Amino acid sequence: MTGAGSTTPRANILGVGIHPITMKETVARLSGWIDARQRCYVSACTVHTVMECRRSPAMRHAVNGAGLAVPDGMPLVWLARRLSGVDVSRVYGPDLLLEMCARSVTAGYSHYFYGGAPGVAAALAQTMQQKFPGLRVAGHYSPPYRPAHTPEEPAVIEQINTAAPDIIWVGLGTPKQDLWMADHRAALDAPVLAGVGAAFDFFTGRVAQAPRWMQRSGLEWLFRLSQEPRRLWYRYLVYNPLFVALVALQLAGLKKYPPPAGS
Repeated sequence: MTGAGSTTPRANILGVGIHPITMKETVARLSGWIDARQRCYVSACTVHTVMECRRSPAMRHAVNGAGLAVPDGMPLVWLARRLSGVDVSRVYGPDLLLEMCARSVTAGYSHYFYGGAPGVAAALAQTMQQKFPGLRVAGHYSPPYRPAHTPEEPAVIEQINTAAPDIIWVGLGTPKQDLWMADHRAALDAPVLAGVGAAFDFFTGRVAQAPRWMQRSGLEWLFRLSQEPRRLWYRYLVYNPLFVALVALQLAGLKKYPPPAGS
């Protein structure tokens, strides 16, 4: 199947393996994991993700160890398409959540929402059930603020496993959500963990989403910067130009990166 992450090698972007895949194929893959009770996790990757992987070996290990590292940002879509030569579409975390919820109404998959500020996971669960009548929600939990790599409380792991969800949506932001999924994948029984970052805030109205035309043209970063300049200035005004420079060196053959494991 053209573009399927299982048959096409990952696109090596600065040493991070991005699966050249489409949204339709991603939804099919996640459904397959659930039906087979195969335990994997999904990293939705942006330029920020790749730059965090350059900075942190632990983060690079987490993303390269994902069952799917999908192109959430348009620059990664364009690069994955160029490097792989197959069809690639944006697998935007918020849209992936909507697509899987829509499929779940008929498939019967159950969902658990983990992350966000106090009350946000509960609000997101309610919002999704209103948007998709009949959606099964196994539970929700908003953890306290804490450093990355903090082990989850055993009682919380037990609570999630007792709820027996098919999908755990993780909204901790990059890099915390990727590290959390990698650290806790073995302890959680749910077949699918998926890091969807800002989806928790978007769908509960805490943060505005960029217009679709800005998303399609790769200008979403500009909209988000205008919304949260104090929090996001470094991500977009430092990481983005550095990413462009490093990718230019890679594409010119002046800088090489070892292929990610599993590529």
